[in-house]
Amino acid sequence: MTSLWEELDDLVNKPSSFSIKSGERGTIKPKAHFDAGDDAVALRKAIEGLGTKEKTLIDILTHRSSAQRQLICEAYQEATGRPLVDDLRGDTSGDFEDLLVALVTPPAAYDCHEVMRAMKGAGTTDDVLIEIFASRTNDQIRALNDVYLTETEKKVTLDLKKEVSGDFANALLLLAEGARDESTEVESEKAEEDAKTLYDAGEKKWGTDESKFVDILCHRSIPHLRQTLVHYNTISGTTLQQSIEGEMSGELQKLLVAVVKCVKSVPAYFAECLYKSMKGGGTDEWTLNRIMVSRCEIDLLDIRAEFKKMYEYSLHSAIESDLSGEHGDAVKAICGGDD
Repeated sequence: MTSLWEELDDLVNKPSSFSIKSGERGTIKPKAHFDAGDDAVALRKAIEGLGTKEKTLIDILTHRSSAQRQLICEAYQEATGRPLVDDLRGDTSGDFEDLLVALVTPPAAYDCHEVMRAMKGAGTTDDVLIEIFASRTNDQIRALNDVYLTETEKKVTLDLKKEVSGDFANALLLLAEGARDESTEVESEKAEEDAKTLYDAGEKKWGTDESKFVDILCHRSIPHLRQTLVHYNTISGTTLQQSIEGEMSGELQKLLVAVVKCVKSVPAYFAECLYKSMKGGGTDEWTLNRIMVSRCEIDLLDIRAEFKKMYEYSLHSAIESDLSGEHGDAVKAICGGDD
C-alpha cells in the first residue's frame, strides 16, 4: 500500500501540464526546412483544383506547428487575396471542416471562439466552459480574455455573468480571471490548514459551505493544492474528489471535480474526456476536435500514455474504431503513433 508521503511525493514532484511549455510533450513539432510559401501554393492547388485534395490538406496542416500554420495563412492570403480559413470553410464540410479551421486558428483565438460557441444561443454548454477554465494556465486564460476583448469589446467575465449563476458562477468567474496563485513554494502547514478548512466546510458539518471550496480550489497554486489533496485524505479518510461528489451536485460539482482532476494530472483528465467523447453510441466530435487541437503541441504524448494506462488500449486505436473518412484520417495524424 502506498504511504502518505510516497503519495505526497508523487503528487508534488510529478510533471504538471500547467507548467509544461508548448512543444515539449506534443505530437506536432515545427517542421524542419519549413517554407510557408511552398505550403501555401500546395494548399491553393489542393483547394482550387478539380475536387479538393483532402490528403494534401491533412499532410500539411497536421504536420506544421501552430506558428508555422499562421505563416502559411499569411502567405496564402498574399498569394490569393483570400483568407485560408474562408477557403477551407468553402471547400470542406462537417467535422473535417471544423478540425481544419481549428488548426489554422491561433490557440488563444480558438479557445476564445470555443467559449463564445458555448455561450451562443439558448442555454449554455457548461461542460465546455468547465473543461477550458479548469484546465488552462493563467497565461492561456489571459490570452483568451485578450482575444475576447478585441473581438467583442467586452470582457468575457461580463458575458459569463449573464449565462451562469450561483456558486458555479462564482467559481467559474474566478477561474476566468486567470489569477490563480503561481508560486512554486509550498508550505505544508498552510496546505494542511486548507485541507482542514475544506473538511470542516463539508464532511464535518451538516450542509456544505461551498464558498470555502470555491475560494481554495480556484485561488491556490497547483503545487499547494497537490499537497492539500494528500493532507485531506489523511484528515478525512476519503479523497477530496469523493467529498465534493458526495457533498455537492450540478455544475458546481462538475467544475470543482474537474479542477481537482487537473491538479492531480491534466493529461489524465483529458484522457478521460477523450474516452467519454467516444464512449457509447455516437461521438462528441466537438470535444474530440477541441482536445486534439488544443493539446497537440502541449501534452498529447502524455495524454496518449495516460489513455493507454487507464483503458488498456491506445488512443490511436480508439480513434480508428470510432471515426472514419477524412476527419478520422486527420485526427489520427494529429494523434501520431499507435502506442
